[in-house]
Amino acid sequence: MKKFITIILSLTLALTVLTSCADTNQVDTFKIGLIQLVEHSSLDEIRTAFTDQIAESAKKNGLQIEIDYQNAQNDMTTINTICQKFVADNVDLIVAIATPAAQGAAAAVQGTNIPVIFSAITDPIAAELVLDLDAPEGNITGTSDAIPVDKIFDLADELTPGNKKYGVVYNLGEDNSVSVVKQAKEYLESKGIELIESPITSSTEAQLAAQNLVGKCDAIFVPIDNTVANAMSILAEEAIKTKTPVYAAADSLVGDGALASVGVNYTNLGKQTADMALKAITGTAIKDIPVEVLKDNSVTVNTDTATKIGVDVSKYAK
Repeated sequence: MKKFITIILSLTLALTVLTSCADTNQVDTFKIGLIQLVEHSSLDEIRTAFTDQIAESAKKNGLQIEIDYQNAQNDMTTINTICQKFVADNVDLIVAIATPAAQGAAAAVQGTNIPVIFSAITDPIAAELVLDLDAPEGNITGTSDAIPVDKIFDLADELTPGNKKYGVVYNLGEDNSVSVVKQAKEYLESKGIELIESPITSSTEAQLAAQNLVGKCDAIFVPIDNTVANAMSILAEEAIKTKTPVYAAADSLVGDGALASVGVNYTNLGKQTADMALKAITGTAIKDIPVEVLKDNSVTVNTDTATKIGVDVSKYAK
């Protein structure tokens, strides 16, 4: 009998040890719904940096993170459908890249406890995503790619001095673009420089908009605009034909043919977004995660474009 009791106790102890080991090796699993407005170089760069960084962080912290990535094809109805599905799937977090995607996510999570981290929102307050950058209310915060418009035009004045008229191509339906164009207009007017607007509603109109501007202005300015970014290479080609310099608000647009930019590094923006996402899924309250605006602005130039239009950018060429 004593031997039998000893065996039972041994089995019980063994089970306890096994259970303890199982608990120790248990990995917390989180699901992130990742929505991107549309695929183009700027937003793709953010997404790639985000997914790489979140995977690395998960490994370091012993977490398992599943990402459900969806491309909204620049369509608001699709955005709403995707975000509603994320909510129905009860994801732990929604990450939204670009303003319309973030606005759709914010609407979808109302009445839920699902937090939202946005990325590449030029003006989160104007987009009505937050009321205060330092103390976000509700369950949404993220990163901003707000740009220093004065620095962009100062660079333009250095590389191609004497510009008296700028053209700007942008989508009136994108809050981020409207905000930047307003800043640009105010800055240029203070310098006695004219800004000629050529608004578009779709990427297919970018080529015609560029053709209409090149004969009327000395240079073209492109804000952070997803519609224009989708056709940036076409716009750049039209400008190159008349040796019209194009100054963009994102370094990735320089890669697509613009002459130069002073702006944020989108890889760094994606990494920063991932760091914020990790905080949110591991328990940090959204109100304790202020909106972050990147300050590490740098000059990016396209040497091929510079050669084609005859502009010396050697000072900034890497």
